[in-house]
Amino acid sequence: MSKSIKQKLSFTTSFSKSVALPGLLVIVFVSIFCGFFPEKANTILLIIQGYIFEKLSWVYVLLITFFILFLIILALSKLGNIRLGSDNSKPKYSFFSWIAMLFAAGMGIGLMYFGVAETMSHYSNPPIPGGDAIERAKNAQLYTFFHWGIHAWAIYATLGLILAYFSYRYKLPLAIRSALYPLLKDKINGTFGNIIDTFALCSTFFGIATTLGFGIVQLCAGLTSTGLIENPGFTFQIIIVVVVMSIAIGSTLSGLDKGVKKLSELNLLLALLFMLFILFTGPTIYILGTFSEGVGYYISNFTSLTFNTFAFETDGQQWFSQWTILYWAWWISWAPFVGLFIAKISKGRTIREFIIAVLIIPSIFNFLWMSIFGSSAIWIDKFEADGALGAMVNNPDILLFKFFEYFPLTKILNILAIGIITVFFVTSADSGILVMNSIASKQNQKIPKWQNIFWGILLIVLSLAMLRSGGLKSLQTMTLITALPFGLIMLLLCFCLWKALQVDVKFHQSDFSYGSFAWNGSNWKNRLEQILTFSKKKDVKTFFQDVVFVAFTEFKNQLSDNNIEAVINKKETPDLSIELVITHDKFKNFVYGVSAEPQVISDSMIKENNAPDVQKGTMFVPITYFSDGRRGHDIQYMTKNEIIADILREYERFITLISDNENEIIINT
Repeated sequence: MSKSIKQKLSFTTSFSKSVALPGLLVIVFVSIFCGFFPEKANTILLIIQGYIFEKLSWVYVLLITFFILFLIILALSKLGNIRLGSDNSKPKYSFFSWIAMLFAAGMGIGLMYFGVAETMSHYSNPPIPGGDAIERAKNAQLYTFFHWGIHAWAIYATLGLILAYFSYRYKLPLAIRSALYPLLKDKINGTFGNIIDTFALCSTFFGIATTLGFGIVQLCAGLTSTGLIENPGFTFQIIIVVVVMSIAIGSTLSGLDKGVKKLSELNLLLALLFMLFILFTGPTIYILGTFSEGVGYYISNFTSLTFNTFAFETDGQQWFSQWTILYWAWWISWAPFVGLFIAKISKGRTIREFIIAVLIIPSIFNFLWMSIFGSSAIWIDKFEADGALGAMVNNPDILLFKFFEYFPLTKILNILAIGIITVFFVTSADSGILVMNSIASKQNQKIPKWQNIFWGILLIVLSLAMLRSGGLKSLQTMTLITALPFGLIMLLLCFCLWKALQVDVKFHQSDFSYGSFAWNGSNWKNRLEQILTFSKKKDVKTFFQDVVFVAFTEFKNQLSDNNIEAVINKKETPDLSIELVITHDKFKNFVYGVSAEPQVISDSMIKENNAPDVQKGTMFVPITYFSDGRRGHDIQYMTKNEIIADILREYERFITLISDNENEIIINT
């Protein structure tokens, strides 16, 4: 067989054995367990979920609260100026394309499913029974905003920001493991990093599989309720899944810049047209009024909503677990997928731009969507349907299509809705396939196209198997259970981001060595030799004796000629230091001191071949300090005369300050 034929027949893959193999094993094992023993699996998993939701709901509340506060602090601080990439990098996608893609991946089908169903459910079955119709309507809209607004997007924004920062700023792989670099350094490529990425891979797969399965049920229910088909069986479900996933696979083969981007833009445009039609053919004035009032009501109740656990209102605790905590768990379980995808499309944005856009823009769109559909449904239920919509809140699969019966062009609306739901499925699936490929390949840029087809087929087979066996519910429950541990992992990742940002600011704001501003080219060879040498403690001691002490002595003698006494103090324990002190009776002493401060040398520097030789992991640097508590600067490269000039500058500052009467309260304490 010729070499060219062998190359054509060769099987290439970018899969990482340490991530893809265990991930596939977990996916297959869990699917078999949930598929063959659906009732047993669901019973066990529901017990675990119930315990977590009942006993640890406060953990979810505090986690989401922390994410929101963390993002606000970053956006309002100077850290918000840091760019997700190099300082001169620019965004790859236009603002509209960027928003369209993150929106389609982040919420997608949920808006179609819950646009009418959730608001009507809270209206018909409020958290705490009682209240008149107006109060129930306002609270129904408020809780819907709460579940689909800033709190939900804060979860996605937190993980997306963390991943984008470490990938584009630190040039690390776009993977969750990379965010642990400040703690683990190169160990992120070891076992712990593999476990984190395997978890992300499985979470992404199960999230898409369950969404795909339940979405097919809604599509079939919608097609049945509209009369387009009668009694769709499993064969019809297979056809729908194959068609949807075939489009999604084709989109991924076209790439992120073409297929996924274009479909996301189309998706958003269709959703906008759909929303505008309902707005202008429904109770328009009522909708716009409820939107305006609803946003204000949401803002005024933001804090109480954020921290509320219904601890004092026990009648509402079951509702709280079944709605709020379930949502928080669901958004967290989707965070690995959505966060990775948002990070993938966000290179070049500043941290502030990223946070504000991801938190605010999708939230406002969701508020408008939920007002148009939810408020319309309440108005119709009250004035036209005579409670018919409210009676169907326990059957959300067809509630949207029953809602359309009160609008003109009902059949066209049904067809358009089914089309939008399909496109939402496709955009969620194609972005999910890209993310799974990226995780399983450890961000390898050369990914064979057959792997996109592989993930698509695996989603088709396992989602249909779960649908057929009744195992989708248990699969969804298991996914929700994993949300709590991953939420705690996200908390750790926030710490890593904060630590990295502090280093980032220090690194990019670090100026030249203080002593270097007086340099000229006369002694450049000696200066270079000093730079290439990492001082040990004995080297600093020699510097103190041969340079600093001589400078202090000359300055002290000159002071003595002017009838001002000074002393020189030397210390070797507990720390090596030397200081020039001018004592005073009426105010603080003048102190110009220098201490030998240890500094840890990075492992990368020690391992680097083309860099100064480092024998130990710690060096010592002479740093100045003063009597007013200020920490000074590194003077290791200064000559005797340069140190004398520095003492002179500090002494001149000291004399100026103590001469000013307004500073008396400071200089005397």
